[in-house]
Amino acid sequence: MTEDLEASRPAPAADRDPSRAHWMELFFDLIFVALVGQLAHGIHDHPTIPALLLFTALFASVWWSWVNLTFTVNVMPWLTRRQLSGVMIAAMFAVGAIAVAAPEATGDRAWLFAAGNAMLRIVLLGLWAAQAWGVGTASRVRLLVYNGVTALIWAVSIVVPPPWNFVLWGCAILVEVTLLVVSTGRWADRLLPIFNAEHLAERFGLLVVIVLGESVLTGVAALNESWTPASGLAAILGLAVIAMLAWSFFIYGTDEMHAGLERLREAADVRAIRDTVAFLPFLVVVGVTAISAAIGSAIHHPDEPLPEASAIALGGGLAIFYLANAIVSLRFGREPRDVLRWAVPALLLSLAVGAAALVVGSVAAIALAVGALVVIVGLAEIASRRTPRA
Repeated sequence: MTEDLEASRPAPAADRDPSRAHWMELFFDLIFVALVGQLAHGIHDHPTIPALLLFTALFASVWWSWVNLTFTVNVMPWLTRRQLSGVMIAAMFAVGAIAVAAPEATGDRAWLFAAGNAMLRIVLLGLWAAQAWGVGTASRVRLLVYNGVTALIWAVSIVVPPPWNFVLWGCAILVEVTLLVVSTGRWADRLLPIFNAEHLAERFGLLVVIVLGESVLTGVAALNESWTPASGLAAILGLAVIAMLAWSFFIYGTDEMHAGLERLREAADVRAIRDTVAFLPFLVVVGVTAISAAIGSAIHHPDEPLPEASAIALGGGLAIFYLANAIVSLRFGREPRDVLRWAVPALLLSLAVGAAALVVGSVAAIALAVGALVVIVGLAEIASRRTPRA
């Protein structure tokens, strides 16, 4: 069986380095982050609990599309630069449609949101058909269900009235997640040898760079709309929050992700790879976006307490960010005592910030977040000096 898989695998492309993110992938990420910004408008402009929940649900669907495309490109080193560029441009138009629809994804533009998702799955279906169609009947059935049936469900939802169209969206994603979970062990032999940890770590790192940059842009735009000394102080503190998050991720996270994924690949732990690639990074990105929305609210209304949803976004975003990083570290094989040394204080301080943000002023809430992050980063620095790098 292994020989059959090797024989059916296309040779790597000679004109690109599959271990590095291609420029067209980065261009695609800019479109994706524009989509994230569009989705976040609701919690920026009207921070309510329903808006926060709606943002999280819609963002989960678009994250799933991004991670599917990213992983697909990762395990297809045979794509030439031109082929990869064509794929990214096709995906860009699909994600662009989703971005245009995002502000009214549950309203008048729901049909466009569904159409973009259907188009993206058709792109993925074509890629997987080229990669794995000849492997056998079981493989054909899986890829037809995973991308073909789900593309059809999204397409049908275009003409289905609400709320049943939203039910169909959930069903399409549920089919993909369920099929991925139950079939993880079956694709290990074929994909693990061509899985590229360096490329994937770089892709996630660059995406976080862009998301953090979008957070800075959100703060600048909010300050431009509310040009007062109090708003300026909130913006400075907000920038400090984003800078501390960047320190946490890029000093500790990116190298660890590369090394951790390599260890998991060598151990053939496909389930851990699945979790640390498909599911857990979603929490990191959604946490940063939620924090950004809270900072924007503080800049707009520095003399008032944060709205309840913004206070939850601030404390909850910090907690989700550090919880996800802690779980990833454990999945990568870090000793629990080394992770808990910084993770427990990080979670407790994040929740304390969220609780305090409900009663203190907006500027004070962001200042408390800065203080908490300084302590968390300090603890992580101490822990990193006590523990040799893997």
